[in-house]
Amino acid sequence: MSNTRIRYITILTDLILINLAFATAYIARYQWQWLRPVIFYQPYSAYLGQQLVYNLLLILTFSQSRVWRRRRGEFWIDEVSRITYATAAAITLMMAITFFVQPDTFSRLMLFWALFFTVLFISLSRLVRRLILSILYQRGIVVDRVLIVGSGEAGRGVIRTLMARPDLGFKAIGYLDDGTEENNIGSGRIPHLGSYQDLEKILQKEPKLHTVFIALPGEMHRQISDLLYVCYRYGVRAQVVPDLLQMSLNRVEFNNMAGIPTLGVRDIRISRSQQILKRMLDLTLIAIGAIPALILMIIIAIAIKLDSPGPVIYSAERVGRNGKRFKMYKFRSMVVGADEQKEALKSLNEADGPIFKIKDDPRLTRVGRIIRRLSLDELPQLYNVLVGHMSLVGPRPPLPEEVAQYKPWHRQRLSVIGGLTGLWQVSGRSDLTFDELCLLDIYYIENWSLALDLRILLQTIPHTLFGKGAY
Repeated sequence: MSNTRIRYITILTDLILINLAFATAYIARYQWQWLRPVIFYQPYSAYLGQQLVYNLLLILTFSQSRVWRRRRGEFWIDEVSRITYATAAAITLMMAITFFVQPDTFSRLMLFWALFFTVLFISLSRLVRRLILSILYQRGIVVDRVLIVGSGEAGRGVIRTLMARPDLGFKAIGYLDDGTEENNIGSGRIPHLGSYQDLEKILQKEPKLHTVFIALPGEMHRQISDLLYVCYRYGVRAQVVPDLLQMSLNRVEFNNMAGIPTLGVRDIRISRSQQILKRMLDLTLIAIGAIPALILMIIIAIAIKLDSPGPVIYSAERVGRNGKRFKMYKFRSMVVGADEQKEALKSLNEADGPIFKIKDDPRLTRVGRIIRRLSLDELPQLYNVLVGHMSLVGPRPPLPEEVAQYKPWHRQRLSVIGGLTGLWQVSGRSDLTFDELCLLDIYYIENWSLALDLRILLQTIPHTLFGKGAY
C-alpha cells in the first residue's frame, strides 16, 4: 500500500466521519438536548445545505492546514492540534457565512457540537491508523524501502533512528559510503552496497526504492547536487541530512548572541535535571513492585539451590557511566566455574564484536535456561538500581574486556548510567549485532525522555514473556 493510497483512504474516511459528526451534532442538539433544551424543533433535512457547506469548508481548511499530509514521527497530540485548528477555522468561516446569508434554520450550539464531534472522531481515527500501520510496519508490510548515502556520523544517525523507530515505516536496504576510508559505519545487518558513485546503478536495480537519505560531509557540495539530480531523474525522493561538522542534530544548539546566530555543541549526556527525574521514576517503580519482586526472587533462589550446587547469586565487574566500575549482581544461571570455560568455548561464539553469546550454551543449568529465557536472572540488579549503580532503563553495562575492544564511537554508550532494559531489549536483544546495539543506545541517549523510558518498560513486558532473542 503506497503513501498515496493511504492518503486517499484517509481523506475518504475523514469525509465519512465529518458527515457522521455533523449528524451526531444534530442528535446532541435536538434529541439529547445537551446544554440547552430545544424550543423550536427543526428537521434534519433543514440542515442539509449547511452540511454541504460544512464539508466544503473543512476540505478547504484541512488542505490549507495540511491535515492530510502524513508526517512520519509526528506525535499524535500534534496531529490532533492541527485537526482542531482546521476544524475551528471551518466553523469560524461557517458562522461568518451565516451572518451574511442569515438562513432560516441555524443553531450556534449545533455548530459547537459539530466542532467537538469532528475533532473527536477524526482524532480517534488517526489513533487507529497509527495502531494499524505500526502493526503492519512491525511485520515489514507497507514499509518504504530506503537507501542511506554516507558513512560518517550523519549516516549512523539516520540508521540508528530507523532502527529505533520502526513506526516511521522505513526499511533500509543498504548504505553507500562516502568514498573515504570509513566504509563501515557500524550498521549491523544493513549491507554495504558500495560507494556514493554507485547510486545510479542501485536505482536501476531497485525500481521500488522510495527515499534516498544523503548524509555526506558538508564539503561535498558538488557531489550532493549530482546525487540529487540522479534521484530526480529516477523519480526517487531525496532527503539531505546536514552533517553540521559530522554531528547529530540532537547535539547542536542554536543560540542568538545579541542578534548574531551561533551554533554550539551539546554534550551527548542526560542532563542533571533529567537524571533526577529518571532516578525518581526508578525509585517509584521499585517501591511499587518491591513485594512481588521479592516473593519471586525467593522462589527462584530456592529453585537454583535445589537444581545445582553453588551460590545463588553471581556477581561480575561491569563498566558503568564514564568508565566507573561496579559489581553487578545476577541469579546464577550457569554451572560453577563457567567463566573459566569461556576460552574453550570461544569458537562457538555466535555474537559479533566484543560480545560473547552462545544460543545453546552448554554451561547453563536447567533452572538457568528458564530464568535466562525470561530474563528473571537479572532481578537481583534491582539492588544495583536501588544503590544508584544502574537504572531501570539504559544501555546494558558491559564487561571491562568488552570495553577494551570498543571503537571510539562505541564509547558514547558509556556516557550515561546503564540499565536493566533498553531499546536493545525491545528490538531483538541477542538477535542484534553489537553495532546495532550501540546505535540503539546512542539514539536512546540523544532522545531521552520520561515517556521514552515508560514506553520501553511497557514494551519490555511482552518481549520478556515471549523470550524473543533471549539467550
